[in-house]
Amino acid sequence: MKNLLYVIILLVLVSCNVKQETEKPNVVFVLTDQWRAQDLGFVGNEQVITPALDVLSKEALVFTNAISNIPVCTPARATLMTGKYPLSHGVFYNDKPLRSEEYCIAEVYKENGYATAYIGKWHINGHAPGESNREGRLKPVPAHRRQGFDYWKVHECTHDYNKSDYFDENDVKHTWEGYDAIAQTKDAIQYMQANKDNPFILFLSFGPPHAPYNTAPKKYKDLYKDMDIKLRPNVPEGNAEIAEESIRGYYAHMSALDDCVAELQTEIKNLGIEENTIFVFTSDHGDMLYSHAKTKKQQPWEESILIPFMLKYPNKIKGGEQLTKMFSFPDIMPTLLGLCNLPIPESVEGVDYTGQILGKEELDIDGALITCPVPFHQWNYKKGGREYRGIRTERYTYAKDLDGPWLLYDNEKDPFQMDNLVNKEEYKSLQNDLEQKLQKMLDKRGDKFLPGEDYMTAWGYHWDNNDSIKIQ
Repeated sequence: MKNLLYVIILLVLVSCNVKQETEKPNVVFVLTDQWRAQDLGFVGNEQVITPALDVLSKEALVFTNAISNIPVCTPARATLMTGKYPLSHGVFYNDKPLRSEEYCIAEVYKENGYATAYIGKWHINGHAPGESNREGRLKPVPAHRRQGFDYWKVHECTHDYNKSDYFDENDVKHTWEGYDAIAQTKDAIQYMQANKDNPFILFLSFGPPHAPYNTAPKKYKDLYKDMDIKLRPNVPEGNAEIAEESIRGYYAHMSALDDCVAELQTEIKNLGIEENTIFVFTSDHGDMLYSHAKTKKQQPWEESILIPFMLKYPNKIKGGEQLTKMFSFPDIMPTLLGLCNLPIPESVEGVDYTGQILGKEELDIDGALITCPVPFHQWNYKKGGREYRGIRTERYTYAKDLDGPWLLYDNEKDPFQMDNLVNKEEYKSLQNDLEQKLQKMLDKRGDKFLPGEDYMTAWGYHWDNNDSIKIQ
C-alpha cells in the first residue's frame, strides 16, 4: 500500500512537470518610448524614482547591453515586429509603412493558439505619398495592417498624453480618460483578467517618457520640482538649464510609468499567472537630453542606443541575474518564440537567445550593429545628421560615416564617451579589429553602406519636410 502511494505521488509530480513544460506561457510586453537605460534607480541613478522597476530587476533577467540598432521610433518598432534588420524590412525612416506581407511576431503566436492584443502607440502604419506625418498619424490602422493583433486599442502616433485618442477593432474612435498610460494600463489589466485561462500575448506600448516632458500628472511632477538635478558629465554647461528642466519632466513620466508597471505586476500575481508569464520591459530607443550638446535620438552615443531590457519568467529564469552579452532588437522576436517553444520563421534575421538564457549554450556574439541609413526629422542633414554604420561591443563603440572612421570609445574607461579615440595611433590595432567585425556584419546583411538618397530611391520613399540633402 505504501509503495502504491509513492507511485501515485511520483505520477502526480511527473504530470505537474510535464504540464509546466508544455503549458504555453503568456507574454506581456511593455514598450516605452524614448526611455534611456541610464535612468533607472537600480542601475545607479539616485534621483529618478522607479521602485517597481527596481523590484522587477531582482525578479527578472537584466540585459545590461541591450541596444536599439536603429534608435528611432518607426524603424525600431518594425524591427521588433519582424525580427529583421531595417534594410531588410525597409522601414528605416519614420512614418514609412511596414509591408503587410511581413511575417510578424503576433502572427506566429496567433497561428499557435494565442490570443493577441495591442494597446497604445503603433507607429508602423506609415502614410501615403503626399500626406503629411500628421495626416497619416491621425488615421485608424486598417485590419489588414495590424500584423496579427486582434484585440486593438491603438493610435498610430500621438504625444498628447492627456487628450489621447485611439481606435478600436472596428475603427471607432475613442479617447483615453486622463493620462493615457494609466488608462491603457487599466485596459491591459482588464484584458489579462478576461484571458487568464488561455495563452495570450499582450503588447502595451506607452507614449511617454518621450517629449513633451512637462505633461505628466501633477503628483509625479511634484516629485522632482524642487530636486537639484544632477546632470551627466557630458552635458555642456551652456545646456545645463534646459537639460535640468527637461529631465524633471522626463523623470516624472518615468515615475508615472513605474506605477503602471507596479499595477501590472500586482495583477499578474493576483490572477495566479505569474509563474507562467513572460514579462518584458524595454524601450524603442533612448534620449540624448543634451549629452554632448545633442537632443533626441538616431545618434550612436550611449544615451541614444542603450535601452533598458528586463525579462521575467519565473518558471524558467532565475531573477536578479544579468546578461552582459550584446542583445538587440532583431533578437527579441526569435528569443520570445524560443522561450515559448514556438517555430521561428525563416525570415527572421535575429538570434534566439533561449539557450543562452537557460544556461544550455554559450552564444558567440561579436557585437551589435548600429545604423542610420537615412538621417531625418530631428536629426536631419541640416541639423548635423549623417549616415553611419557602427558596432557596439560589450566594451567599445565604433562608428564610421560616409567619409570614414568617425567615433571610437572605450565605454569601460570612458562611460560618458568624452574621449574620441578614433584614428589615434595607439588604438590603431583596436580600431582595425572593430572595423573588420563591423564589415563582417555589413557583408552578412548585404549592406553596401550607400548614401541615404540611394535607399530612399530604391524603396520609392518621398522625403518629408526639409530632410533631403538636395533641399539644402
